[in-house]
Amino acid sequence: MSDISASAPKFLPPAVVDRSPLFVAAAMLLIGIAFITWQVDLRQGALFLIGGGLGVALYHGSFGFTGGWKRMVVEKRGRGMRAQMLTIGVAALAMIPLVAAGNIGGQAMVGAMAPVGVSVLLGAGIFGLGMQLGGGCGSGTLFTVGGGSARMLVTLVFFIVGALVGTAHLPFWLAQPSFPAISLGAELGVGFALAATIAGLAIVALVTALIEKRVHGNIEPEPAPARQGWSWILYGPWPLVGAGLALALLNIATLLVAGHPWSITYGFGLWGAKIASAVGIPVGTWEFWTWPAQAEALNSSVLADTVSVMDFGLVLGAALAAAVAGKFAPKAKLPLGSLLAAVIGGLLMGYGARLSFGCNIGALFSGIATGSLHGWLWFAAAFVGSFAGVWLRPVFGLDGFAKK
Repeated sequence: MSDISASAPKFLPPAVVDRSPLFVAAAMLLIGIAFITWQVDLRQGALFLIGGGLGVALYHGSFGFTGGWKRMVVEKRGRGMRAQMLTIGVAALAMIPLVAAGNIGGQAMVGAMAPVGVSVLLGAGIFGLGMQLGGGCGSGTLFTVGGGSARMLVTLVFFIVGALVGTAHLPFWLAQPSFPAISLGAELGVGFALAATIAGLAIVALVTALIEKRVHGNIEPEPAPARQGWSWILYGPWPLVGAGLALALLNIATLLVAGHPWSITYGFGLWGAKIASAVGIPVGTWEFWTWPAQAEALNSSVLADTVSVMDFGLVLGAALAAAVAGKFAPKAKLPLGSLLAAVIGGLLMGYGARLSFGCNIGALFSGIATGSLHGWLWFAAAFVGSFAGVWLRPVFGLDGFAKK
């Protein structure tokens, strides 16, 4: 009888921690929590910390919607998309009932609700196109900036510009045909809303699995941890499913603490407006910034904005994770085509996110997870736009259909 034994698993070598970036990121997180709590309140400090946790999970799991969608389109591999559907579904199990309750312990629970119409349809399509050129979605842009990507810093700068321009044009787009915001929880009841949401997510996951099985003859399994024991939790990389579950729990925590679910791109438009005001552009007279909530945000400290403090925390959390993993490596060299794609992609994402009331996080993840019908429309339109973006990537020297 021959001796048949499994080959020994191959693990990554021990991580070499980037000590200086680790010290800076950790210090900024600790100082940030203390300063924000002192300047604003404990809630804002807690949201900054939650943002840091989101950054760690995103970085260690390399959990981006852009790459998962591109793999499905180009390679017909749907592991990333299935992890996304699971993440949204787990969050929905808690968030739809919380939003339906309306108030928990005196804290209002508000879902990511938005009108269902032309603005969302067009904006999401533009966003999907932009995220494939820019190289990241809303969350992907921030966590890769935290990891030291110069290219994504360019994307972020023009993301902010696009979001600001979007605030100037949003009143026009809101005047186009649309239905009001539709909450599945309010229309169907919590039980039916949950059933419809989970069924919809399961159908998407099943379709990706069927396509993958037909093309490849198998379903790609979740890889085993790349590090021995439990060291992968600290040093990464995390399995997609594990990162997704962490993101779901942290989004639920965001709803409980902030009273609204996780969002990203509102902060970009606000930063752009504050910078524009500082250099003399009268954005305060634009219709969008005269609306009561927007006027208050424009005239208050950026640290009082829940979305902004979470964005700041997310970048620092990702930087911390990158340093712990020994992967914090800023790169300044950018080919012209890649640079141009980052500029165009950032502009399109910023503009599209403002028109469609959010990005892959605020509109798709948080929208669907809180029972907003517009989240499903956003998903469909953005995926079509993403398909077009993958097709255009080779024009800028990026991989796409022309290079698999």
